[in-house]
Amino acid sequence: MKKTLLFALILFLNGWTVRAENIISVKLDGGTAGQCLRDAFEKAASYQGSPVTIQLSPGIYRIPREDATVRKYYVSNTCSEQECPDPQKHIALLLRHLKNVNVDGRGATILLDGEMTAFVIDSCQNILFKDLKIDNAHPTQVEMEVVEDGKDYMKCKVHPTSQYRIVDGQLEWYGKGWAFRKGIAQMYDPKRDMTWRSWSPMDNLCEVKELAPHSLYLRYSKKQEVPVGTVFQIRNGIRDEVCGLINRSRNVRFEDVHFCYLGNFGVVSQTSEDIFVNHCRFAPEQGSGRTNAGFADMMQFSGCKGTIRIENSYFAGAHDDPINIHGTHLQVTKVIDRSRLRLRYMHPQTYGFQSFFPGDSIEIVNPETLLPVYSCLVKSAKMVTPREIEITLTQPLDRTFVKLSATWVVENTTWTPQVYLAHNYFCRIPTRGILVTTRRKTVIEHNTFYGTQMSGILVADDGKSWFESGPVHQLTIRRNTFIKCGSPVILIAPETGTSTSPVHRNISIRENVFEMASPSSKAISAACVEGLTMEDNFVEYPSSGNTADAIEYKNCTHVLNKNNRIE
Repeated sequence: MKKTLLFALILFLNGWTVRAENIISVKLDGGTAGQCLRDAFEKAASYQGSPVTIQLSPGIYRIPREDATVRKYYVSNTCSEQECPDPQKHIALLLRHLKNVNVDGRGATILLDGEMTAFVIDSCQNILFKDLKIDNAHPTQVEMEVVEDGKDYMKCKVHPTSQYRIVDGQLEWYGKGWAFRKGIAQMYDPKRDMTWRSWSPMDNLCEVKELAPHSLYLRYSKKQEVPVGTVFQIRNGIRDEVCGLINRSRNVRFEDVHFCYLGNFGVVSQTSEDIFVNHCRFAPEQGSGRTNAGFADMMQFSGCKGTIRIENSYFAGAHDDPINIHGTHLQVTKVIDRSRLRLRYMHPQTYGFQSFFPGDSIEIVNPETLLPVYSCLVKSAKMVTPREIEITLTQPLDRTFVKLSATWVVENTTWTPQVYLAHNYFCRIPTRGILVTTRRKTVIEHNTFYGTQMSGILVADDGKSWFESGPVHQLTIRRNTFIKCGSPVILIAPETGTSTSPVHRNISIRENVFEMASPSSKAISAACVEGLTMEDNFVEYPSSGNTADAIEYKNCTHVLNKNNRIE
């Protein structure tokens, strides 16, 4: 140690500087924050794949909507053509064709001002974001607390970051690039630290008065009783921007990143490979007074492969599911010939991105049973329209199959990830904690789910509603704690209609603790599983109930239901 210090001192005295190679320092010395960051990424690109670290000076990097980079991106599970005809995104940080780049925030905050996408990672490899906060000056999810509740009126305190105006006697919420009068709402109870979907305080509103700045009097033609202290979280329903997009990229990591607000949607990864999240927070900034951090889902994975790992992270204050991992079923709309198929994105909120590539394995699936009827390889694929993809197969289809394939759907089985979700905490969730459908090995362990209003974990698969694929082939759910979650707490429910054939297989639910919300709640409900193990779980009810119904299963085969304690 003494020799090292002496060497460093000699270098200093001789006027030398010792620096790690390829360090780009970002300082807010003149110019806009957006331009400073764009310059840094442009310089990183000049290293042509040689490892580089972009170091931000501590502080707040405020990026207004008018200083954003505008690019067209179609993003899974966002908005339809009718909701948003223009798919352009207003992007604060755009990373394209970069390789081996670390973004070291050193505690800095990226503060968006307006309806924006915080970052896009497009066609990149080996990207790390660490020690960074992402927030919005005026989130599109507005909040107000009830301070007085009457028969036909409420008095509310509006959060300082929520901007409003009274126009023609109507209450309007607004920010840069957005405004709405009618909204989708949920309630937050600070005493129970729980959130649930609710009626909107924008409905049946007949009079609005501003009593003082950020203090409103609201009178209704009809309303429900609301406990004082309740916080309304209100948004419109249009997901025209996202917090972040990871598109056709590989090995993207987030470490110690605090997502204080996640824009109009969460972080969406589509057709990407190897995504890692560790020690991250998806929650409002402590001390901000805000109770909500997400407009919809927090992390969405659509058609990814490799490994998805989310560990040691905290999810609080979503408006939908914190984690959703799935593929996409496209419907066969035309058999051009025995080697060529026309496929269509069917759900209105998912379309426009390339989801098939040469060499990919696919399964053609009967949507009524969700069972495969044909397996083959893709020779080529091209987008015909934002809604349609034409694929050419390496081998022609059987003639008999061609006649029967009119309404069947196709899953890309190559783009399916293995998943590891561990040591995470979920709370203030109005829906589910985790949705996962992938045929590769999945482990969900040592997580805590508090007060999710629907199931803590949902395993679905469908080819007719959301078109979110596909089957689960190796899933382990073990040593998790579920506290006062919705019923059933763990739900295995492929959308098969009247079919009773197994869709999922090899599901193990072991050593979990269920603290039930009510005597009538179910801990586990499973359908259409081949190879179902439910063993050594502990289920505790708040009072005596029908414990025989705590665990149920139907149309399942090779079931082991053993050593489960139900009290």
